[in-house]
Amino acid sequence: MNNIIDAFSGFPFLLLARDAAWGVGFLICLLMFHGSAINHVYMRFERLTRKNLADHQYNRVFFHFYATFMFLALFHVIEILFWSFFIIGLGIMKDPINAILFAGSCYTTVGFESDTLLDGWKTFAFFISLSGLFSLAWTTSIMIGMTTAYKNAWDQKYRHTSTY
Repeated sequence: MNNIIDAFSGFPFLLLARDAAWGVGFLICLLMFHGSAINHVYMRFERLTRKNLADHQYNRVFFHFYATFMFLALFHVIEILFWSFFIIGLGIMKDPINAILFAGSCYTTVGFESDTLLDGWKTFAFFISLSGLFSLAWTTSIMIGMTTAYKNAWDQKYRHTSTY
């Protein structure tokens, strides 16, 4: 028991609480942005796809699929930029390029960038990673639904041919 007490005797609980409050707060804001943004483009895709399929405009379905895909990818880039602006705004990092690289490394959970956060903010990377994990998974689920519509358009366009 003394080993546990000794291990946590110098633990910066207040810094961790501050880090967690900022991290969770911005994580929630970012996921709200992500959800509303992807919902908007996905609902637009669904509406246009239904109309295009009814009018036998299959190439438009294909166009809307790729355009929506580009918007979804752009949202992730914007979210990485949001994190980097937030990091700079809190004074955790000064250099915008380093902040973007760090936020992108954490957001994608690739981890190619070393941890250059100031002491007391080291766990902030967890919250950036969580936002990326949730956002990327959410986008993947949207893409699966879009792929079904794409396949339906493809099948209807080429239903008279024996091979694709």
